[in-house]
Amino acid sequence: MVDYDQITSFLGEWGPFQRMVFFLLSASIIPNGFTGFSVVFLADTPAHHCQVPETANLSSEWRNASIPMEEVDGKLQYSRCSRYRLDVISSLSAMSLSPYVDVNVSEIEQERCLDGWEYSKEQYISTIVTEWSLVCDDQWKGPFTTSVFFIGVLMGSFVCGQLSDRYGRKVVLFATMAVQTAFSLIQLFSPSWEVFCFLFFLVGAGQISNYVAAFVLGTSEILGKSVRIIYSTLGICIFYAIGYLLLPLVAYFLRSWQALLLALSMPGLLYIPLWWFIPESPRWLLSQGRVNEAESIIQQAAEKNKVPPPSVIFAPDELEDMKSKGHESHDILDLLRTSNIRCITIISLLLWMLITIGYFGLSLNTPNLHGNAYINCFLSAAIEIPAYIAAWLLLRSLPRRICLTITLFVGGLIVLLIPLIPTDLGALTITLVMLGKFGITAAASMVYVYAAELFPTVVRTMGVGTCNTISRVGSIISPYFAYLGYFNIFLPYIIMGSLTILAAVLTLFLPESYGMPLPETIEQMQKLKSQPTSEALSGIRTQWAAVQGGMTVL
Repeated sequence: MVDYDQITSFLGEWGPFQRMVFFLLSASIIPNGFTGFSVVFLADTPAHHCQVPETANLSSEWRNASIPMEEVDGKLQYSRCSRYRLDVISSLSAMSLSPYVDVNVSEIEQERCLDGWEYSKEQYISTIVTEWSLVCDDQWKGPFTTSVFFIGVLMGSFVCGQLSDRYGRKVVLFATMAVQTAFSLIQLFSPSWEVFCFLFFLVGAGQISNYVAAFVLGTSEILGKSVRIIYSTLGICIFYAIGYLLLPLVAYFLRSWQALLLALSMPGLLYIPLWWFIPESPRWLLSQGRVNEAESIIQQAAEKNKVPPPSVIFAPDELEDMKSKGHESHDILDLLRTSNIRCITIISLLLWMLITIGYFGLSLNTPNLHGNAYINCFLSAAIEIPAYIAAWLLLRSLPRRICLTITLFVGGLIVLLIPLIPTDLGALTITLVMLGKFGITAAASMVYVYAAELFPTVVRTMGVGTCNTISRVGSIISPYFAYLGYFNIFLPYIIMGSLTILAAVLTLFLPESYGMPLPETIEQMQKLKSQPTSEALSGIRTQWAAVQGGMTVL
């Protein structure tokens, strides 16, 4: 029985056509990188304290003394949510008494910030926090804004597959890029925080749909088998990190949330010309019976690759073969059908969610780190590039379970060490945060490949898609781990480090897939705690012997 890869093998694996698709699809992911983490700057909370109106007619001495001091992380700073009663302060000021000599200010009754807040302009001209005063009693709205974005991502995960199956991968790719760009621009005119959140929800839904469409179009339906793993790790992941890298660079020069949002939205318009270069999926066209269009794309690819196409690319009997292979129907209950796949599914869902919590928790927590927020965000993005490269190198030659367990355990352990570092060693703390994120980011890249090898062909897309969807629950709650940093700077690291180590432990219960044939049916799935093949073990022994030999020389 022939399949699509066999029929189109005459195109080759890495011709000009494949290289064009590889880089254009990867480039389409760049806006996802800076949109996904733009909230780090859009919703950051600058230093603030209660506003003291000019109408209070206070002397400069009493104006300075009207705000209580409080200790935060061992440092004294102005209280963010209270002030001394202004009527009492005004009376004492009118009597020409000194707050530091004649009066014990700390005994004066306190009140809430009845006249609003004054925000530091040292780092930002404005954020959505200063725009709508999302502080004190409304402080929960800051992390909730990020959660709303990820709720949109969750909903987009549900519908993007159905939309692309019905309307085509290319149409959904560009439509959702348009949604992401258009609603980001409309956000500039948000009259309230509620409207901003609703639009942010739509941006999140568009962002994930764009990502999934590009992922499927490249990994499953245009690029060859030898290029797919490179595309899924070094392709879209690296370009996602490039977009993330651009975010702090742009934010450094644009300190207003409107200016930053405008700058991050406009590049989406540059992708309009790609419509004429990125083709529709020939596989999808064939599934819709549009054989002539599929053949036309293959012929254009052959022309770009300078190879002669056969006179008839898709013969009627071959089309029937491919059609019959896609007729087997499965639903989500098949992921729970037997005890073996049920255990693998549940462990995989937990694993994905815990990894996502660590990844987004550390990324969103950069404003709480010591030092410059822009440099910290840049380092958080930059560390992802070597992490993706390391993941690709490890996956080429080592068992999946070992790779994932080690990166998660080491990453989680490093994050747990952060609370032990003295607060005056800020550079060391940042170094540990970045090393911890290196491990978690590498694991986040590996888990896609691992899950695709664990689930059988008949439910592989469904299994990976379900894991990806459930992982969004982790991204929804991750902003609140960063939020805990406002109360205790070390609490987020204790929780995230513990959860990451838990994920490493859970990985040990999964089967090994390295060196194993991909399962085609649920019955062919490996059992829990299965071992690698003898060929894989032999390769590991050889590598370990080489390592020992190198250590002996040293």
